[in-house]
Amino acid sequence: MPSSSLFSGLWIPLVTPFHDDAVDHAALARLVKHYVAAGVDGFVACGSTGEAAALSPAEQLAVLDTVLQASAGLPVVMGLSGYHLGETLAWVQTLATYPIAGLLVPAPHYIRPSQAGLQLWFSALADASDKPLIVYDIPYRTGSQLALDTLLALAAHPNIRAIKDCGGDPGKTQALIADGRLQVLAGEDAQIFTTLALGGTGAIAASAHLCTVQFVAVLRCLQAGQLQQARRLWHPLVPLIQAAFAEPNPALIKYALAQQGLLVDGLRLPMTAASSGAALRMQAVLDQLTLNSAAD
Repeated sequence: MPSSSLFSGLWIPLVTPFHDDAVDHAALARLVKHYVAAGVDGFVACGSTGEAAALSPAEQLAVLDTVLQASAGLPVVMGLSGYHLGETLAWVQTLATYPIAGLLVPAPHYIRPSQAGLQLWFSALADASDKPLIVYDIPYRTGSQLALDTLLALAAHPNIRAIKDCGGDPGKTQALIADGRLQVLAGEDAQIFTTLALGGTGAIAASAHLCTVQFVAVLRCLQAGQLQQARRLWHPLVPLIQAAFAEPNPALIKYALAQQGLLVDGLRLPMTAASSGAALRMQAVLDQLTLNSAAD
């Protein structure tokens, strides 16, 4: 069941299944229903894990429709990115017609604006949106580092509610949690335990496509303050997280989901399928987790 705080708990940033290079909507709906049954708290459609940059606007809206229809009432956030303000604002208005819980918005990539420019950019989008924004701090994808002062200034905006934290700065993470105005969601999967233990509200975790029930259990224990049980459940998941990101995401996640029969292992260029070596290592990790689960 979803937590009382909107942007909290475990959210799945959904992969986009392809078949013969077209979006496989049947597989996408099957995935969403699979994760609903596993107890997740919400979904992100058309994020970076969903290869949104390789989807046309029409494809993105069709993906969103499928996710909304299959999500059984769980909240759905839509990924949004751009660097042309007018076009991005128009896309915000288009998405306003959909029953989404919010927008996941990174800094405009490639441009590398100043901190003042970043603050004005996010504020302009938040002003235009009737949906709350989650700021996506991911400098290794965008080329822009969101400074703590900038994030604290954005936290004053009534329509900016949360941050997906991939900033790689533990001090900044702790300061945002201590400030308390933004709900802090771990975006680096390896930092889920630390972020939640410090008081973060949840995680948007690509590796949780796999062993989802175990990830849900870790977050539930952390939210309940059951640290010893959370540690016991968390440690076996660390090799899975490492395996999932050994090559560009979502290649290895799609490989593993294909092995489970949930989708066809296909990506769009410039993304490529997982190498045979990485795939074998992923399979070995999953096999070990299955053995551990059976032993328990």
